[in-house]
Amino acid sequence: MRRLSSSVCSPSSHRLNPVTSMATGSNSLIWFRKGLRVHDNPALEHASKASSGSMYPVFVIDPRYMEPDPSAFSPGSSRAGVNRIRFLLESLKDLDSGLKKLGSRLLVLRGEPGEVLVRCLREWKVKRLCFEYDTDPYYQALDFKVKEYASSVGVEVFSPVSHTLFNPTDIIQKNGGKAPLSYQSFLKIAGEPSCAESELVMSYSSLPPVGDVGSIGVSEVPKLEELGYREDEQDEWTPFRGGESEALKRLNNSISDKAWVANFEKPKGDPSAFLKPATTVLSPYLKDVKKHTSPPVSLLGQLLWREFFYTTAFGTRNFDKMKGNPICKQIPWKEDHDMLAAWRDGKTGYPWIDAIMVQLLKWGWMHHLTRHSVACFLTRGDLFIHWEQGRDVFERLLIDSDWAINNGNWMWLSCSSFFYQALPTPYVSIVSLLMLHILRRCFSGGGFQYNRIYSPVSFGKKYDPEGKYIRHFLPVLKDMPKQYIYEPWTAPLSVQTKAKCIVGKDYPKPMVMHDAASKECKRKMGEAYALNKKMNGNIGDDDLKDLRRKLETDEESNIRNQRPKLN
Repeated sequence: MRRLSSSVCSPSSHRLNPVTSMATGSNSLIWFRKGLRVHDNPALEHASKASSGSMYPVFVIDPRYMEPDPSAFSPGSSRAGVNRIRFLLESLKDLDSGLKKLGSRLLVLRGEPGEVLVRCLREWKVKRLCFEYDTDPYYQALDFKVKEYASSVGVEVFSPVSHTLFNPTDIIQKNGGKAPLSYQSFLKIAGEPSCAESELVMSYSSLPPVGDVGSIGVSEVPKLEELGYREDEQDEWTPFRGGESEALKRLNNSISDKAWVANFEKPKGDPSAFLKPATTVLSPYLKDVKKHTSPPVSLLGQLLWREFFYTTAFGTRNFDKMKGNPICKQIPWKEDHDMLAAWRDGKTGYPWIDAIMVQLLKWGWMHHLTRHSVACFLTRGDLFIHWEQGRDVFERLLIDSDWAINNGNWMWLSCSSFFYQALPTPYVSIVSLLMLHILRRCFSGGGFQYNRIYSPVSFGKKYDPEGKYIRHFLPVLKDMPKQYIYEPWTAPLSVQTKAKCIVGKDYPKPMVMHDAASKECKRKMGEAYALNKKMNGNIGDDDLKDLRRKLETDEESNIRNQRPKLN
């Protein structure tokens, strides 16, 4: 991967007055969106070098994402939980601090981003607009409008690919105009990223000054309260702080243990390790040791998985939906708002599942294997609820929420896409064999891969037999003996009383019984797969409705047959 330069500019070289020149000459505007960083930012580098006048660093607060929504199920806006909003504000504050040390500052504006940008380009006499390329549909549509206006008034646009290692368009073109649908085919097509041989710009002696902002209302980075939220909005905040400085600190702390980085193997992470997470992204340092794991399970492999999901998401219409999505199996998921709410709020009656969801609500983060557990439980494992609904909860609450990866993983874990794609015949390598091994281990069990289900009891117990993770996030169970901590409903009433936790009163009874529910889910998945195969994926709304009715009728019949007969 690219080599990191560790040089740091000294404070004495910084110009501290951020607004010093008028908007004359060749002015540049750097529009920050996801890449809230000074280091390794090609758009910022181009804007600073190409500007002979002023440079305007801009971030636009979009009310759609930031305005409080009292009707939402958790504190936050209609689209983002308050943890995500707070994390963003911390990141903006850190970016502003970094820019001020270099004689610049962050200009925060509010409004519909496209309209705000057009006004800025016009009023500040901007000749060069720079921003990081984004593959998300929302930004694709927004960027088209902004670039169209810029072109009409002679503003140069520089939009480099720097959020990903590869340009998804290039990968799709190399693959005959279609997104590769397996990790192995992606690796074969992608090759080595063009950035692998390039040096990163990790420091500046200074940046061009900010020009006169005129009549456009700009502000400093707002505090949470200034957006209409309260610091006591929730009883516990995520322990992860936002900002480039914090990211670099975590990077430097982690890479000191090169053996750990080299031997990182994703499936072997401990999902119950919440105080010191067992995952990170440090693949550039794999070359510093003699022996290390390989993709797809290594740190490098995890970066490439990210690239794979980004490329497939970019090249697939309706990637964030089941309907109209050509790579997604059509499954008659049921709608049950009460069940969804119980799962979302950590009230399923399964402590392992509930503790994970409480961690998500409080921290906005959880280990990837815990994400797998709750996603499987909601969809094909126990509740048979649509993956889109689980995706929406994750998108709102995760501080690391990412459109492409979130949708891709939900399709994968609900067995709706990706996992069943065949390996390309010409490409059989170590990577392919490793991938096959993982798929067989994760989804074995005979027949189709959906038969392998994460147990809401035994999976967590394997990693944390004492139940420390559960006791931390579900204090109502803190005194439950370890032999009952994963299944408190099996504890005798005397034990529940002593533990001050009566199941059905202080803690919910299980909303479903896992063995029966998972068996029913497998039956439904089998019927859905059979219909997809029969109709070659061309399933309409009526077909799904008919199958849903059949599945519900069969389920009712099974329940009747399982009832004890009266003499």
